[in-house]
Amino acid sequence: MSLLPNARVGYVNRALLEWSGCTAGQMLGRPLLELLTVPGRIYYETHLAPLLRMHGFFSEVALDLLEGDGEPLHTIANGKETRDSEGRPTSIRIAFVKSIDRRRYEQELLRSREMARAAAEATEEKLQREHQMAELREQFIAVLGHDLRNPLAALSAGARILDRTVQSEKERQIVAMMQTTVMRMAGLIDDVLDLARGRLGGGIAVEHKAGKPLEAVLTQVVVELRLASPGREIVVDLHVDRPVDCDSSRIGQMLSNLLGNALTHGSASKPVMVRAETRDEALELSVSNAGERIPPEAMDKLFEPFFRGKARASRQGLGLGLYIASQIAKAHGGELVATSTPEETRFTFTMPVQAESRDQTDGPVDST
Repeated sequence: MSLLPNARVGYVNRALLEWSGCTAGQMLGRPLLELLTVPGRIYYETHLAPLLRMHGFFSEVALDLLEGDGEPLHTIANGKETRDSEGRPTSIRIAFVKSIDRRRYEQELLRSREMARAAAEATEEKLQREHQMAELREQFIAVLGHDLRNPLAALSAGARILDRTVQSEKERQIVAMMQTTVMRMAGLIDDVLDLARGRLGGGIAVEHKAGKPLEAVLTQVVVELRLASPGREIVVDLHVDRPVDCDSSRIGQMLSNLLGNALTHGSASKPVMVRAETRDEALELSVSNAGERIPPEAMDKLFEPFFRGKARASRQGLGLGLYIASQIAKAHGGELVATSTPEETRFTFTMPVQAESRDQTDGPVDST
């Protein structure tokens, strides 16, 4: 559109005529203000006209025209004033671009931005609440595990005293059952405390002692589980022919967890295999059993805390054994992996024999 110096329409191109639904006769000679909506008139007089007088142009301005039926035509306008040699305006050219789609896009973009901001704030608030609840829950677990040790120690001492004074076989069986139960409760408490240490950031503590024989510790673990699982066959093949710089008590705990898991889930009619050997400057410890294959969907969750596969109700624990075993492996700079086929399920732990072969330091290791 071109305007004359008196701000009346002097020229309109075909595109603008088609958009507005007007004929050239309906627009030519009319003042521009008559072709604008009421807000458009106010904005033009208070902002655009002064801009033209002061700077000679305006750019990217939302300006609504009136269509032939009186409906607003949303546009983006760019205007430029031409002047003669004495600085008097000779004409004003205004280019209009339809802004219906653009304005809708901008409004949707603003709405989406607000929704995204609100969702981010809600997510952050939810994460903070969950973090606070998780920290409180794990602190509670740590306190609970610690405070259970004292009464359990009293029960253990009482059972040992009773064991010295039993007179009948029935009494001996009852005391033996009490001692077994106390040992199981102590193991559960240890698992809970290890979980709390790992989750609260302290990590599972390991104390490397290269001089302590590891094979004797592994043998003792097997002996204890043989006594706890009479009738089950455990085949042992140990060849630890050199000192291993590790926390032997923790490695024994790992083997106890893995072997107990194999006895629980493995086939009762076939032996559980325990193998350990040092080769190529590494220790490899594995526990394997026959039985049902672990489903593929469960393989990724084996080392998560509180995950429990199908087990007999009498042997069901907290679901922390494999999680703690994996954390002990990490604390030693090693790796615990699981494989399962229809013929065999095997857990294999590998770690360097010497401390200088791995990037680890003594003391607590953050396992989170």
